[in-house]
Amino acid sequence: MSSTRGNGEHWKSLESVGISRKELALAEALQMEYDALSRLRQDKEENRAKQRGDQPLISWDDPPERNGCDGIKAARGLSGSDPTLSYNIPVVPEGPPPAPGPPPGPSPPHPDPQPWLKGPLAEDYLYIFEGSGGDFLREPLNGTSPHDDGGSSPKKLSPPPLPPRHPLWSSPEGSQRSGKGSPPSSKGPQPRDINMFSAAHERAHGKLLGRRISEEDPYGIADYGGINDAITCLNLKSTYESEVLREAARGWKEGRSIFEKESSGKPVARSKTMPPQVPPRTYVSRFGNRKNLAPNKNRRISIDPVAPRPHSFANGYELFEVSEERDEEVAAFCHMLDVLRSGYSTKDYSLTGLVWNAVNLSPEQLGHGVSLKVTVVCDSLREPLTFTCDCSSTVDLLIYQALCYTHDELHAVDVEDFVLKICGLEEFLQNKHALGSHEYIQHCRKFDIDIRLQLMKRKGVRSDLARTANDDQSPSTLNHYIHLQERPIKQTISRQALSLLFDTFHNEVDAFLAAEGDFPLKAERVIQSVMAICNALAAVESQEITAALNQMPPCPSRMQPKIQKDPNILAKRENRERIVESLTAAILDLVELYCSTFNADFQPAVHGSREHGVAQEARLLSCPLSFTVYATHRIPITWAASYEDFYLSCSLSHGGKELCSPLLTRKAHVYKYLFHLIIWDQQICFPVQVNRLPRETLLSVTLFAVPIPPPGSSSDANKQRRVPEALGWVTTPLFNFRQVLTCGRKLLGLWPATQDNSRARSSAPNFNQPDSVILQIDFPTSAFEVKFTSPTAAEFSPKYEFGSLGEEDQRKLREAMQKKSLYWLMDADRKRLWEKRYYCHGSPGALPMLLASAPSWEWACLPDIYALLRQWTYMSHQDALGLLHATFPDQEVRRTAVQWIDSISDTELLDYLPQLVQALKYECYLDSPLVRFLMKRAICDLKITHYFFWLLKDGLKDSQFSIRYQYLLAALLCCCGKGLREEFDRQCLLVNTLAKLAQQVRDATPSARQGILREGLEDVKQFFKANGSCRLPLSPSLLVKGIVPRDCSYFNSNAVPLKLSFQNVDPLGENIRVIFKCGDDLRQDMLTLQMIRIMNKIWVQEGLDMRMVIFRCFSTGRGRGMVEMIPNAETLRKIQVEHGVTGSFKDRPLADWLQKHNPEEDEYEKAVENFIYSCAGCCVATYVLGICDRHNDNIMLKTTGHMFHIDFGRFLGHAQMFGNIKRDRAPFVFTSDMAYVINGGDKPSSRFHDFVDLCCQAYNLIRKHTHLFLNLLGLMLSCGIPELSDLEDLKYVYDALRPQDSDADATTYFTRLIESSLGSVATKLNFFIHNLAQMKFTGSDARPTLSFAPRTHTIKTSGRIRDVFLCRHERVFNPNKGYTYVVKVQRESPGEVVFVQRTFEEFQELHNKLRLLFPSSLLPSFPSRFVIGRSRGEAVAERRKEELNGYIWHLIHATPEVAECDLIYTFFHPLPRDEKAAGTNPTPKPAGRGAGGGAGGSAGTMWGDGGGLLSHLRPSSPPDATWARPLGKVGGEVKLSISYKNNKLFIMVMHIRGLVGARCLVVVGQGSAPPVCLWGAPYSAPQPVLQDGNDPDPYVKTYLLPDPQKTTKRKTKVARKTCNPTYNEMLVYDGIPRGDLQQRELRLSVLSEEGFWENILLGEVGIRLRDLDLAQEKMGWFALGSRGHGTL
Repeated sequence: MSSTRGNGEHWKSLESVGISRKELALAEALQMEYDALSRLRQDKEENRAKQRGDQPLISWDDPPERNGCDGIKAARGLSGSDPTLSYNIPVVPEGPPPAPGPPPGPSPPHPDPQPWLKGPLAEDYLYIFEGSGGDFLREPLNGTSPHDDGGSSPKKLSPPPLPPRHPLWSSPEGSQRSGKGSPPSSKGPQPRDINMFSAAHERAHGKLLGRRISEEDPYGIADYGGINDAITCLNLKSTYESEVLREAARGWKEGRSIFEKESSGKPVARSKTMPPQVPPRTYVSRFGNRKNLAPNKNRRISIDPVAPRPHSFANGYELFEVSEERDEEVAAFCHMLDVLRSGYSTKDYSLTGLVWNAVNLSPEQLGHGVSLKVTVVCDSLREPLTFTCDCSSTVDLLIYQALCYTHDELHAVDVEDFVLKICGLEEFLQNKHALGSHEYIQHCRKFDIDIRLQLMKRKGVRSDLARTANDDQSPSTLNHYIHLQERPIKQTISRQALSLLFDTFHNEVDAFLAAEGDFPLKAERVIQSVMAICNALAAVESQEITAALNQMPPCPSRMQPKIQKDPNILAKRENRERIVESLTAAILDLVELYCSTFNADFQPAVHGSREHGVAQEARLLSCPLSFTVYATHRIPITWAASYEDFYLSCSLSHGGKELCSPLLTRKAHVYKYLFHLIIWDQQICFPVQVNRLPRETLLSVTLFAVPIPPPGSSSDANKQRRVPEALGWVTTPLFNFRQVLTCGRKLLGLWPATQDNSRARSSAPNFNQPDSVILQIDFPTSAFEVKFTSPTAAEFSPKYEFGSLGEEDQRKLREAMQKKSLYWLMDADRKRLWEKRYYCHGSPGALPMLLASAPSWEWACLPDIYALLRQWTYMSHQDALGLLHATFPDQEVRRTAVQWIDSISDTELLDYLPQLVQALKYECYLDSPLVRFLMKRAICDLKITHYFFWLLKDGLKDSQFSIRYQYLLAALLCCCGKGLREEFDRQCLLVNTLAKLAQQVRDATPSARQGILREGLEDVKQFFKANGSCRLPLSPSLLVKGIVPRDCSYFNSNAVPLKLSFQNVDPLGENIRVIFKCGDDLRQDMLTLQMIRIMNKIWVQEGLDMRMVIFRCFSTGRGRGMVEMIPNAETLRKIQVEHGVTGSFKDRPLADWLQKHNPEEDEYEKAVENFIYSCAGCCVATYVLGICDRHNDNIMLKTTGHMFHIDFGRFLGHAQMFGNIKRDRAPFVFTSDMAYVINGGDKPSSRFHDFVDLCCQAYNLIRKHTHLFLNLLGLMLSCGIPELSDLEDLKYVYDALRPQDSDADATTYFTRLIESSLGSVATKLNFFIHNLAQMKFTGSDARPTLSFAPRTHTIKTSGRIRDVFLCRHERVFNPNKGYTYVVKVQRESPGEVVFVQRTFEEFQELHNKLRLLFPSSLLPSFPSRFVIGRSRGEAVAERRKEELNGYIWHLIHATPEVAECDLIYTFFHPLPRDEKAAGTNPTPKPAGRGAGGGAGGSAGTMWGDGGGLLSHLRPSSPPDATWARPLGKVGGEVKLSISYKNNKLFIMVMHIRGLVGARCLVVVGQGSAPPVCLWGAPYSAPQPVLQDGNDPDPYVKTYLLPDPQKTTKRKTKVARKTCNPTYNEMLVYDGIPRGDLQQRELRLSVLSEEGFWENILLGEVGIRLRDLDLAQEKMGWFALGSRGHGTL
């Protein structure tokens, strides 16, 4: 170093800001090394021989005691305050140090010879050994003597190339290096990526100091590669809280590294675009891998800025550290958190650690008058208590009743000291609420589960998650709680690393100024040092730096074709000083710009903090908005070869709406200065005045370029066809969080064009990616701040009645509001809505559409908008969600929306929490009312905190918004308390452990998976051994303490999910079973289940419980998550394949499976009822959400009859394709086997009417909440789910819900969907193909089972069968008509004889399953299934009886292998139906579940065997000849809905039940006797069936009498082959005045279409309209007869 810099002053501030001793020593060594390069080069060989085998110069360990205190000198750290360790002359063991020149100040005293003995002072010293290193230390290391002015590099050499990068401790290109401190080849660390950090680096620091110049460095140029490595190490510096510093000091004294607990960091992608390789632009995060650090060991200490010292030379700069709160917005946010937390401190902190069961307060769920059986477990009682109490009873009343049994005296007992815990869950009932209002109680009622509770004292409850007073009093410093975050790599260079680069720059400048010749070489070295600084500062080269460098002559590092300077101008020192001065000022400005852009933890001291100037209101500025686009930096070098004609498109927008046409820059090319740049240096002036800019205006800039044509093509013709490509984009707000207009120079990182910016309304610039292109924009600066001041609302905003508008205006306005969403408003709709806004106060939900129609949001328009907002009718929180979309960035609108949402309960908030977390993206600034609302609720409720944490953690993966979510997650951890932070740490560790295991199992070969799973479960065991217990991310109430390996396995599907069983902490609960998936994005499943859960709540609140199965599913990261397992459930595929691989084409599998698991009649009826409701709910939900990929492995059925769907990998109509064919062809899955269960057979019954009505009712209830689902899904457009990414996806739901339709039209529409789905063959074919595809996953050890047997029986469990004999056959009607065979089974046990009933189909299934196990040669032949004639006749049954008798005799007497197999013993084991039949009369009876049977036993059953025509006619008066026609047996009922509106009569023909289909052709005329009307006959009475055995093809025809011309005829479609048709068709009579209705009669006839023959009347009814009050809709059943007036 030159003597001018030899005083060491520029190190003074380093020590005072808390740099560690290791870094100080390393920096000193690097500085000394740099200065010694040229000097040591000459005597390199001599020094190397001298230093071989010597000790390192500086040791981090305590000095060896054998040397004594006298052998060690202590040196003050590198601040220069101690003269014994100066820049020019290091400490020598003996003699006074030589004085290079007069010191700048008084000489400080000598240090104490034993400084480490002085307690705290010892922390400030390094220990320098005497001994063999003395000779080396006596040698000047700065490379300069007092007489040496100019440095020692050769004069007449050309500028050298930069050496390759390599670690400091290894020789480049494998050269062996030895000397003092040089690592031995056998023990030294291997070369590593310089961007990796580990403890090995720290241990190697002591060895770095002895490094010497390599032989491959012929020119003595500074080793930038080595300096680069050292800079990288310095960038790993972290700041700690005081305890960590003290621990570090202790570790220092004990000889251990404070970094030893850190694991190596992740490698960072190095830029390929920058020619110089020093230093890297990317640096490892400050803690490397933070997961290994304790949560309280990463607090950033705030250090006061050091006052800038007077510089001894004009180009000397000192950088100093400041606290993280240097960012004004972050500091204001922290202050807000302090205020928020202080307002929510509590006296009883124990309550903050409890998870409360959710409460639904709607009357439908309270269950008034419903009795509950509740079991309460008490520790003080041996036996549990059982109570019967009303649903509406409060929890504290139940606690009081329980205390009566546990305490003799209740005077001193306070009920509030006790809580009821749910057995098996770490969750508690709320004492002041009714039992029936709790979700747990409702769940138990729905699935008929026992209610089991545990009485506990509040003091005895786990309180490990509770906040403490210390938590509430700790300061809100966000850096405390970053350790759980997967932070993006920090891109900022550290102060120490930049200091080294500045010192290099100063050294080169000194040499440049002092040089007397060889100026091009000196200039080259200066330019290289500037390039290194700029490269470290995001590779930005400002125009000032360019201008300063342009004053230097051309050099290899920087070509300037247009500027040729005379090298002789550098001969004058004044010219060189002028260049250096301008260059230094430019670099300082660049550092300031870098610090403010990247939020670095330092800034130039000379600039200080900037005070806020005088403000001027933006509304007073009428000048247009303008700025200068200078250039884009950090251009990928490949762009120069791939593109030409680069240009920018600049636009202004507010809420997604452009304020003016985009402006384009001129086209430019890539230029090479220090780096590759695209320079425009062009002013952009928008035709928009500043006072017309909305406060939330966004500036959007997109970079375009034209691709270069391939070689050999015609460039002119090709240029016309080439389309510019978007390469990158960025958005930035024009007003900051203080509402001040942006000014000065800004750097903006561009996002790649592959990332859609249509929804990125306010994304931060892209500084996460290390190679992001950086755009430089220069905004105008002024002496005052331009501030946007929010106006006050106008004093008067009128309100008008909607009815005062004209009819046409009302109609058009109503049509616009019926669209329910602002996304599909036309320009005419917007104009009309805004003009008539004062008439819309009666429709609160229309506010989002009104505000979206506002023509402008400039300052002058805001008073009117705010007045409308202030006087608007209170909106429900569901409607208010619509104001949180990106369309509404206005702060006042969003504040009002949050104010309305604030009334939401915690339970409902959990339902909408994912959307609210997404809405945080649309906030303009870090602090907002929405953030405060969510933080406030999270402080008060543990469930909200839990899910909020995981949703924010998922948000960190969204690169565009990761910085914002990082701060919000840190704020949440700051608020939640230490206990919960540690719990989240455990959860993250468990998830990572499971994810690693799942990935290993998935990647393994199928044969090795089981072994890998067992090995991986050992790691899970170790986790619980180390951590005790942990809550699962699925729910904070799922507390587990271990894994149960024997119950763990995996699924044989593509993703290979793990099936895990965790040990419950609560001994009263069962093990908790979950599925862990790795490789599937569960966010879509999570969203779908959320929508279904909300649908279910809507239905329940409306009094319609659809018996939906709602299970938990939670994404814990991209591509991984947990799913709750539902017990006692099976997939439809497994149920269907019990009937063979073609089971999906059969109708009976589901009914038989339910019958098998519900053998009792009442159990089966309950299961069918559950099936009808849940199936209807699934049909509606899957249709509305467009859920695709519906094969029979994605639909499950519980033994209780509840059907539900799983695996929602496809939704919103994104169907899987077979080529160009959609795999999902039907609107939803509704197959004939489902209809079979509903109808009780293969013929439609009145229960099918109930199913259709349920579907249509559920569909219409969801349609009423169209706005809610559009709001929720619209808020998720930016979440990154591929199938919910644009308005087309949202349009699918909008079209499915048909908000413009009336309920009647929607009912008709959905009925047609049911018919379409039921008639679709594609669904069954899809099921069959899936069955074939899944056969490869079926294990070879899978044994066939009988579909009708609930469990398998063996010879051991049942006893050996001695003989079987088929006694007789019996006629049965349940579940179908046919014959069953009674088999007598005699076992070897004395006197044990049982009778079992089996059908011919069950015998055939037994034979088919035996053929799978044994060759046909071992089995007897089976009777043929095909017979001539009627297959159900008694003669056939008798013949089959003999054949079956022989078959079972030979089966029992076959080889033991066959006769004793499990299938045969299961077949002959009594079923529940056999035990029931044993004690009943075998006489057959008509069954209520027979084919065609209806509710209440409606017509469709038969007399005898149905072979004859039985008609009973009675004479009556002759009919009117006008209505004479062929008659069948008439009867049944028709369900109608009749309404009158706007001179229109609406008749909805819904269903017909109990039609009598006897085709008894009677000539009707004068004197003939028509059939008797069966109105009065009970529908349980047997009715004749059709003569030819077919059901009718009925349709409905209506007339409005009197109608002599028959112009009022209306008719429905024809239903085929049914006595219980469903129509749901609307018949409309238009232009009927209300007065005419009194004289009209509706004549409705039901006829059967007969093709070529005349249609047959099946029944008719006449309805006098004057008997109906049509002011409201009339719905009901009307009896059908031959003639007469209907009764409702």
